Amino acid sequence: VASTRLPSHVEAAAYFVCSEGLANVAKYSAASRAAISVAPGAATIVIVVSDDGAGGADPRTGSGLTGLADRVEALGGTFRVESTPGCGTRLAAEIPLGGQER
Repeated sequence: VASTRLPSHVEAAAYFVCSEGLANVAKYSAASRAAISVAPGAATIVIVVSDDGAGGADPRTGSGLTGLADRVEALGGTFRVESTPGCGTRLAAEIPLGGQER
């Protein structure tokens, strides 16, 4: 994680991606393992929350993942869900470090 503070709106979005991602692992995945990766770059920060659980997460069936996508996209970022049934889930958010909240 960056050794310097990021813009507060970026930090808040990163926090919510991590916390909602882990909440979904705990509630739905039956995973034996979960991981968070935070990789700051020159212009973006990439947050990945993954697990080895049941998979099958679908943003269209609940408000949590849709809310995360909305939050990240409002900052000009991207949010992806990869969740094949039986193969775990991977949430990935890429958030620009520059710019402002929209």
